[in-house]
Amino acid sequence: MPAFFDRRSFLLASLGLAGACTTGPWLPPAPGTFRVVEHQPIPVRDGVKLSARLWLPDGDARAPAVLETVPYRKRDLYRGADDLWGPQLASNGIAFVRLDVRGSGESEGVLTDEYSEAELADCEDVIAWLARQHWCNGAVGMRGISWGGINALQVAARRPPALRAIMPMGTCDRRYTDDAHYVGGSVAHTNFQWGALFKKVMAGPPDPIIHGERWREMWRARLEATPPILAIWLTHQREDDYWKRASVHEAPGDVRIPAYVVGGWSDTYATPGLRTFANMSAPAKALIGPWGHTYPYAATQGLDWAHEEVRWWRQWLMGENTGIMDEPRLRLFMPEATASEGGPVPGRWVGERAWPPQASVRTMFLNAGALESAAKTGAPLVHRDRGVVGTTKPGWLDRLPIEQSHDDALSATFDSAPLDQAMEIAGESDLTLHVASDKPVARVFVRLCDVREDGKSWLVTWAALNLTRRESMSEPSLLEPGHIYTVKLKLRPAAYNFRAGSRVRLSISEGFWPMLWPSPETPSLTLPVGISTLSLPVRAASAEAPFHIAQHGGGDPAPDYAPATPDASGRIVLRHTMPEVSYPVAGADGIILSSSGEETSEMIAGDPLSCRWSQVTRSRWKRGDWECAVETSYELTSDAIAFRIVETLRATENGREVFARDSDRRVLRDLM
Repeated sequence: MPAFFDRRSFLLASLGLAGACTTGPWLPPAPGTFRVVEHQPIPVRDGVKLSARLWLPDGDARAPAVLETVPYRKRDLYRGADDLWGPQLASNGIAFVRLDVRGSGESEGVLTDEYSEAELADCEDVIAWLARQHWCNGAVGMRGISWGGINALQVAARRPPALRAIMPMGTCDRRYTDDAHYVGGSVAHTNFQWGALFKKVMAGPPDPIIHGERWREMWRARLEATPPILAIWLTHQREDDYWKRASVHEAPGDVRIPAYVVGGWSDTYATPGLRTFANMSAPAKALIGPWGHTYPYAATQGLDWAHEEVRWWRQWLMGENTGIMDEPRLRLFMPEATASEGGPVPGRWVGERAWPPQASVRTMFLNAGALESAAKTGAPLVHRDRGVVGTTKPGWLDRLPIEQSHDDALSATFDSAPLDQAMEIAGESDLTLHVASDKPVARVFVRLCDVREDGKSWLVTWAALNLTRRESMSEPSLLEPGHIYTVKLKLRPAAYNFRAGSRVRLSISEGFWPMLWPSPETPSLTLPVGISTLSLPVRAASAEAPFHIAQHGGGDPAPDYAPATPDASGRIVLRHTMPEVSYPVAGADGIILSSSGEETSEMIAGDPLSCRWSQVTRSRWKRGDWECAVETSYELTSDAIAFRIVETLRATENGREVFARDSDRRVLRDLM
């Protein structure tokens, strides 16, 4: 037990009772002054020096430190976010430390993969270094979104002594299925979209102002070390030890310190985030709001998050009773419409004690085109996708889906009768599906939609499963054509209020493109009727606890793309171009940062072997007569036996090519 904790307050807080003796709402301290250290070298065990940027409160009092560790270049790319958040914490008596991951930004060494053993060991060393500093009270926390939230969980599982609490946002506990790589056990487009961007991260140059003449040697080492990461990821098509390493899902009990898990319903990472919260044995809180993959304070319909985060850190890093553990452990925004409809999402905040919340189960049978409370027998439904399904939701992350009628018409659909009263769900809907395929490799993609009285269909939640992974993501097996399997799917967690008069629709397709790479053949699925069931978690009525955080009133616009349709030859082509964006980075000694890119997805309807994904992405750094640029690209194609993945990396200095590497690999399809 750290000396600065009052034992009674600690035990009460652990039980969620810390505020029992408080006399009024907690108020933050008066804002204080602070100083910023632009480049703080921190040595780690192998002699490499990592680079941190520090916001340190002024005064004689020792402060706790909150660490955020990501590879996204504190010097330029991520500077705006850091400049927003560092002052928030430092002015409230909490030091903020932003660390460049080894081999990125201004840190020495090389970066060759996500969440490497070196990176996690570095975090342990940095935490210990921070705890020893004269200005630190010995307590350290970790925060961050996406990469920063994921490594916060992973480092917490290693239990460094000075790490006392974490705040992972948009986080992930299972790398294979839930971190962009193999969605439902299928090759995912986002694996390659992210990988192309990640290569730029690995290959970016350090700043000569920080490193002097060494910068060019450091950059060359990074370029030489940058691997063909997409080929590497593609060789691990099963959930093997490569993915299990650093996946907290494998041993959730290893995280034994307080955690505040934060996410948004429009963020795919809400699934592993809520699972992480449910598995916590230490004091924990969670909050899921009406936003996507972003910080809660940065969301258009976000929150005044500084008050909440300062309360969390002062509670667990300073031993101060802020009352944060008196309130509901779980805060959920209960939407009454989807974010896809545009504008502020109507709804309210509800408080719960646990995830999943207390709920009754409403079970409906998949009868002939209908969801009904009683089973009805009939002839089996034989479904073959009536075109390319998926272009109403082309993205796994970030991009909101559009109205779903186009994809519904190409899928097998099952509708409930109009609801006679509103129905709130909160939890994971369960689908027990009896299904056969006429091909040895097939998948299912299911969507749960709210069909309004005007006939429009809005996506509430979904699930995907490569049926060869029906029993194990690690040990897949071929399907026996014609054999009926019983598979269980958990749809992504959701909270949603279906209004009276709406219908609940379940849509089932085999393919979902371009989110998932298609099966090598186009399967037909046989669905016996009156046997499969959908179980909805209907939220129990409860007293609503007040929510004291101010919420922004804005909302995101409705997505403006249309579902894709084949041309006269049957080909569908999706193109996305990011024109060059160039801007000066304030405070970075005149750096001008630029980026651009193009992406293409194409396939002939009915010919899965015609599928092709490609992408080019570029970044450029310029200051006076110093100019560096990095370009990465990939192209993925396949035949029935193997994938072909072509990757490139190019680097230029002042317009002259200084590095080039191509990789052309053939990788066998492993029941994909």
